[in-house]
Amino acid sequence: MSSMSLCVLLLCSLLPVANTFCYGKIPQPGVAHCKDDTDETWHAVGSSWRNSACMDCTCSGCCSAYSIPRSFPSDCEKVFDQNACEYRVLKKNDPSVECPIYESVGK
Repeated sequence: MSSMSLCVLLLCSLLPVANTFCYGKIPQPGVAHCKDDTDETWHAVGSSWRNSACMDCTCSGCCSAYSIPRSFPSDCEKVFDQNACEYRVLKKNDPSVECPIYESVGK
């Protein structure tokens, strides 16, 4: 396989994760716990948790726990529900009516 083909294949394989918000951390060798940077809580190495910023975390890093709607009807708006860690798309003139989401990114 040529190096150009290999490069194209690699870039295409990265597209599904390109819109996910994540960050990594370098784990410290030999430690039993790590600290969540947002909540400043301690967690056992090997565990996973969701912090108050709606990030799913491990000691190696965190990723957003939600997707962000990008395409929906123009008479609707996206609203973030902090308790559920998700966006909802609602009618602007009647927030009790949910709207369809045609495209979203993340998670």
